[in-house]
Amino acid sequence: MTYLEHVGKYFMMLKLVFKKPQKLHIFYTALMKEIDDLGLKSIGIIMFISFFIGGVIALQTALNLDSPFIPDSLIGFAAKRSIILEFAPTFCCIILAGKVGSYITSSIGAMRVTEQIDALEVMGINALNFLVLPKILAALFFYPFLIILAMVLGIFGGWLAGVASGLFSGADYIVGIQTDFNSFLIVYAMIKTLVFSFIIATVPSYHGYYVKGGSIAVGRASTQAVVWTTILIVISNYILTQLLLT
Repeated sequence: MTYLEHVGKYFMMLKLVFKKPQKLHIFYTALMKEIDDLGLKSIGIIMFISFFIGGVIALQTALNLDSPFIPDSLIGFAAKRSIILEFAPTFCCIILAGKVGSYITSSIGAMRVTEQIDALEVMGINALNFLVLPKILAALFFYPFLIILAMVLGIFGGWLAGVASGLFSGADYIVGIQTDFNSFLIVYAMIKTLVFSFIIATVPSYHGYYVKGGSIAVGRASTQAVVWTTILIVISNYILTQLLLT
């Protein structure tokens, strides 16, 4: 029954989020701030992890396909599919769920326990729209660019790892990347990214908005937000894969 209550409160929160918008210049300022906090400040970690994980994927693929009967171009093909289908959209969004989700919950939760949200509501401001909608739009707008960047750096990292290690040639890797390219895979990855972005922005906001207690409660809510955001991303990933690829 507790889970049903949380689901109901979550959708009731979303109803208020998309209702009674604030003045355009105030909303624009808040949106730019969220793009900086949620997007621009996450570029570094996404670039770092994507580059090295792409290299690891290529090296492990090369080591597991070490056979004279298997062309080296298959390494690039397998690395491309792994990075585009799962690593970039799913793994990177899980990383963002931990980094961004805890920030969203703690920032909104701190406003709740210090009664700043109550002050906004007393002034007649739709606090959910003011606090949550800019985060949703910032995530939906910016995270697809982050995931595309992760794809490019992951594939490049795989190429560089192969050239540096000597396990396969860069030319064979590029041939594998170009082999049987299906543009729908990019569309599939972007659809997943948009769904995951919405989850990353709204689930931590829910935990922060409805937190009760003091600073310890905010810390616990941040942990719960990251856990539930990750769970929902994994479940959504399974459902979207079944709907779009099978």
